[in-house]
Amino acid sequence: MKKRLKEMEDEAAALREMQAKVEKEMGAVQDPAGATANQASKEEADSRSVFVGNVDYACTPEEVQQHFQSCGTVNRVTILTDKYGQPKGFAYVEFLEAEAVQEALVLNESELHGRQLKVMPKRTNVPGMKQYRPRRFNPYMGYRSRRPYVPPYFYSPYGFGKIPRFRRPMRYMPYY
Repeated sequence: MKKRLKEMEDEAAALREMQAKVEKEMGAVQDPAGATANQASKEEADSRSVFVGNVDYACTPEEVQQHFQSCGTVNRVTILTDKYGQPKGFAYVEFLEAEAVQEALVLNESELHGRQLKVMPKRTNVPGMKQYRPRRFNPYMGYRSRRPYVPPYFYSPYGFGKIPRFRRPMRYMPYY
């Protein structure tokens, strides 16, 4: 029995070692210091980026880059799309230097493809800060009133006064 237990412990130790090796290769292991460094790099990139709204659906990233080229060196242009690949109508422009953001804000309400662009500084998304939105009234749901709890001993044991919830229609009507 002790021999079998020793074999199982050795096998578990070998599995833990293999798992750690695979995680190290895949880069899945993230220490808390690495996670905070990743968050800091995201915030730094967001401070160099602007949100561009009301972008024409036929607009390409190259055209958006040309429009914002006067502000500074454009690092990346991201036009978001839905699951079918159609553009959503807004984009993010990331610059190499943070000073270019202030110059890009001057281009607010400028025209591109005949549409007025809305340019705002990009905000960093903070996880867990979702606003609570109460459920809206749905006229098709019906009115659910809050009734007090009635214990079962107030109900009639014979079922008098109850309305059946579902009555199956008769399939064949007998003719006599």
